[in-house]
Amino acid sequence: MSDLFTQFQQLTKGRFVPYTASLRKTADATFFLVRDQTQKYLIVIGKKGICELFEGQKIGEIDRQDVVLCAKNERNCESLMSLFPSLKPRTCNLKLSFGFGDRLGVATAAHAQCVQKEKLFPIFAQQSVREISRTDRNWIDVLHSAVWGVFESGYAGPFGADADHVKKIEDLESAAHVGYTMFTIDPSDHVKDPAKFDKRELVRFYEEHPMRRTLETKYIGKIFTVLGERLTFDEENFAEVFVTYIDAIEHVEKCYKALRAAHRNSFDLEVSIDETSLPTTPLAHIFFVQELVRRGVEFQTVALRFPGEWQKGIDYIGDIDLFSKSLEKHVAIAKMFTGYRLSLHSGSDKFSVYPILAEKTDRTIHVKTAGTSYLEAIRVVAKFAPDLYREIHKYALSRFEQDRASYHVTTDLSKIPDVDKLEDPQLASLLDQPDSRQLIHITYGSVLTAKKDGGTLFKDRIMRVLFEHEAEHYDFLKKHLAKHIQLLGV
Repeated sequence: MSDLFTQFQQLTKGRFVPYTASLRKTADATFFLVRDQTQKYLIVIGKKGICELFEGQKIGEIDRQDVVLCAKNERNCESLMSLFPSLKPRTCNLKLSFGFGDRLGVATAAHAQCVQKEKLFPIFAQQSVREISRTDRNWIDVLHSAVWGVFESGYAGPFGADADHVKKIEDLESAAHVGYTMFTIDPSDHVKDPAKFDKRELVRFYEEHPMRRTLETKYIGKIFTVLGERLTFDEENFAEVFVTYIDAIEHVEKCYKALRAAHRNSFDLEVSIDETSLPTTPLAHIFFVQELVRRGVEFQTVALRFPGEWQKGIDYIGDIDLFSKSLEKHVAIAKMFTGYRLSLHSGSDKFSVYPILAEKTDRTIHVKTAGTSYLEAIRVVAKFAPDLYREIHKYALSRFEQDRASYHVTTDLSKIPDVDKLEDPQLASLLDQPDSRQLIHITYGSVLTAKKDGGTLFKDRIMRVLFEHEAEHYDFLKKHLAKHIQLLGV
């Protein structure tokens, strides 16, 4: 294929640099990605009929075939996906899967280079409703950005698309309509923490609930043996898990039925109860999954709330032994009922627990990361555009107190050095310090959507730096995400 690229370079007088790994062929045409000084394009070389599937401009001919320069737009992405089924997301077919969140939409090509497709199933398109709203993106943009990245990298294995932490049925339906294959239902708004409610109100809720007596007969007095320990539902602990989770269970059931109606194909379902203040007890785990099964909800993964601190963008804070013992019990429960895997959210940079996850689950788990790839992008900015990083850093400080409201973090801003007193080469090292990592992580939405004079204050400049230093950006991402994957035993 070097001859083809040589002919293309001659035709375009060296204006474009091809991504040689992106080359794909059908019986009638050839496709690959190129870049110039400002952006990337799809090149289609083929007969008129197939070229008409794409929006673009004919720029010449090679071997009597049209050469068409195409934008990376929605129609052209859909046309590529129709010609190459491997570019369409699929359901998970391996016991170990990993979510690569990409808030900027330019990381997937590097993510794909971290994956050994026989050992790990990647979720390349993964974004939560909160992330989408804070970055002014949408389901199609997130999915298509991932597809373009897969195409650019030449990755030919299966991958998934996860509509993450969805709370509303209409958001699930929207993601299903555009082709997502995994849906993470977040019923945390329906989880009742007994510590936050008046006890009399909880007693009344329990006694008046129409399902209470039916479920009492199914659970109270029932014994489960987990790793040699006998766990029994009595009246008190059953009432507590019932009150805490029954509304969440009913919400998941409604969401599942809506998804079944909206999604014509099979899909992976994850249920997340990790974004609560309550560590999930073994009895709560048993009750939650048993009720989902009893209601006909088919789920593949469950994200529990493990003990300790799972703060964004930094390593695990807590008792490692306690986490390990808790994980063992939950793994045993999952094996007891079979048919689903556990999932770890806020998995970014939790390096101390990854070997334990791999060992205790026998690498049968789903792990999600998101913010860590954004942090590596900002590391590139700090290294190659130090003045821009200083602007972002100061703006983040001004937004931190407001933006931290939806996160549980222990960030101490007083421990972050004054960026004006640091030399340029020292700035990138701030992304290795927990407090400054969280400062940048938590304020991503404010930074990316800040406006000035009708344009963006930071985002366009960030994207320009990443484009100009793409090789370094990809190297940072590959090194950092590969560390996550290697600690999982791959």
